[in-house]
Amino acid sequence: MMTRTLEDPMAELAARAGAGEPAAAAEFVARFYARIYAFLRRLCGQDADAEDLTQKTFAKVWAALPGYGGRSSLNTWLHGIAHHVYADWRRQRRLPEVQTEDWWEQCPAGEPSPFEDAAQRDEAGRLYRWVEELPAEARELVHLHYYQELTLQECAEVLDVAVGTVKYRLRGAVDQLQARARAPRPQPLPPIHQTKPQTI
Repeated sequence: MMTRTLEDPMAELAARAGAGEPAAAAEFVARFYARIYAFLRRLCGQDADAEDLTQKTFAKVWAALPGYGGRSSLNTWLHGIAHHVYADWRRQRRLPEVQTEDWWEQCPAGEPSPFEDAAQRDEAGRLYRWVEELPAEARELVHLHYYQELTLQECAEVLDVAVGTVKYRLRGAVDQLQARARAPRPQPLPPIHQTKPQTI
């Protein structure tokens, strides 16, 4: 039986959706589909793949929803399922770790990032590329904590690691990103002025 608490107001919605109530199922999708899609799109880098992974995630959610016990928040539980769907997909596809330069240039941030003091909004593409270059575990953690706004405890539950491990990985990721932001940028070469040959 689902554990309903005042701290998780979505428990009642989950219970109704899990029982097959159409209105509750529609509200459930409206609340969470776009959020899970955004998370998966940042990780996989392609609209079509993100759509497919989101549909697979919700297929697993519908199958598991009647047994959701409320031991973690619904948001954490959903991201945990999405995380496993994505991890399975990566193992099957054996994809490279880094997206192309063009993809990141066309992927502006939807919300202000936690690194606004190090990179302005017009440099969101540059920040995304830096995040993409982090080790896989740190990269997903940055997405979960800063872009999906999960707490450290929720991130630990999603990734099935200790909170101390989350703090360690996140500190390392932030240090790397801030170091990249502080690094001097290459200056463009001055234009070459050609002297027009004199005519005799």
